[in-house]
Amino acid sequence: MNQRVSTIVLVALLVSAIATYAAYRLIVSRTSPATQTVSTPVVQAAKNLEIGTVIKDSDLKMGSWVGSVPPGMAVKRDGLVGRGVVTTIYEGEAIMESRLAAAGAGGGLASTIPQGMRACAVAVNQIVGLAGFVVPGMRVDVLISGTPGAGGPQVKTLLQNIEVLSAGQNYQKDIEGKPNVVAVVNLLVTPEQAEVLSLASNEAKIQLVLRNPLDREKAKTSGSAMANLFDVPRPPAPAPSAPRAPRRVVPAVAKEAAPVVVVQAPPPPYQIEVINGPARTETKFARPVEAKQ
Repeated sequence: MNQRVSTIVLVALLVSAIATYAAYRLIVSRTSPATQTVSTPVVQAAKNLEIGTVIKDSDLKMGSWVGSVPPGMAVKRDGLVGRGVVTTIYEGEAIMESRLAAAGAGGGLASTIPQGMRACAVAVNQIVGLAGFVVPGMRVDVLISGTPGAGGPQVKTLLQNIEVLSAGQNYQKDIEGKPNVVAVVNLLVTPEQAEVLSLASNEAKIQLVLRNPLDREKAKTSGSAMANLFDVPRPPAPAPSAPRAPRRVVPAVAKEAAPVVVVQAPPPPYQIEVINGPARTETKFARPVEAKQ
């Protein structure tokens, strides 16, 4: 065997050894047991917890969380009992601090109101309430309609991008004292918006308009009037009057007094009475006019 053949054989043996080792490592890595994943015990909801629910010990259970625990996730029951739920927590879901009200705030609707905000109740019907599509967490616009002046009925967007805090029913008594079921929607507003909304609900008709929760841009609208819907031409605005020239003050000139003409009354006539027996007659003669010198 010459040197050339020996070199080829050695190279082939080396390549086969490398390929055999690579195949061995691949087979071993696939057949070796999987690495154990670390799990952490966390607190979970034992049942569905609706908004405003005050958590009890029976509402909680322990479960395992695979991987790293996110910040704010409860790993102990201590401090969870007695706190209110501000967002619906479903059965088996891990309890997050952001889904609960502050300690001592209690439950109910009040615990879901952030600091500085107010919950303003608005009575609605099936049409105003969008036939049940207005649910907690949705975003709506508030429209008002009425007849503020001589221009006819008008509608205007009063508030935009308002969060619905709750939607339910309330019992109100009618004139005869009988209870009536009235749909009520609680909107999350600022104190200034609560004043505007309260005034509008008493003096005008309210309409809720559903919007995309991701759409946070406020539209610029000027309102609509009934006259605009029928293309009724508006009376032209009066043209501005031309500026008046300043008035020139002319000094008054004293006028000469007109001569006073004195008209003298004519002198009385001469009167002669003639008595002839029982008959009596009178005769008058005008006096001659004296010439003026």
